[in-house]
Amino acid sequence: MKHYLLLLLTLLTFVSCSANEPELPEQPQPVQPGEGSDYFSGKKVLIAYFSWGGTTRRMAQQIQAITGGDLFEIEPENPYPTSYTPCTEVALEERDTNARPAIKSSVANWDEYDVVFLGGPVWWHTAPMILHTFAESYDFEGKTVVPFTTYASTYRDETLQAIVDMTPDAEHLEGLGLTSGSINGNRILTWIDLLNEQYGSLHPGEATVPMDGVVDTI
Repeated sequence: MKHYLLLLLTLLTFVSCSANEPELPEQPQPVQPGEGSDYFSGKKVLIAYFSWGGTTRRMAQQIQAITGGDLFEIEPENPYPTSYTPCTEVALEERDTNARPAIKSSVANWDEYDVVFLGGPVWWHTAPMILHTFAESYDFEGKTVVPFTTYASTYRDETLQAIVDMTPDAEHLEGLGLTSGSINGNRILTWIDLLNEQYGSLHPGEATVPMDGVVDTI
């Protein structure tokens, strides 16, 4: 009985490999895509993300559709297991050993990007260790980082903060965490409009487009 309860607790506390990152059949809600030049004073935008089962990828694609930025998927050199339980075991070992999993490819023309959306799911109460590999592979000085995450029920704020902490040389705008069912084009559009306003406050000498709406507190 104790062994069964321990196994159940382990599966419940791993907050992403399955519950966070299922591949869902429904399409994202349509939005009016923004022109890249309409956001962040026309600065070049990168959306870098890690996704195990597809949920974070869907959120990244919504961000890309609105900002006109470039997508970069952070793919491990050694793929994670596709089955839930083996994936939890690998992810826990990486977290506990402070691992830095190797990434398959690198961002071309990194220096050209000014705004970097960086995201992944919640894995074992925090960001996946492969995001640390990515953050330590590039110079973030002069960049503006926007954290984002997908999660099942908890540890959203801790994961967003982990992404901030791993990019200390960058400026940061307000992050967003969404569950699989709450990935909504209009909601992401409202958030990005707010980010654009925040970016204008950080760079008051640069023109930004007017904003409408208020994003929910996260």
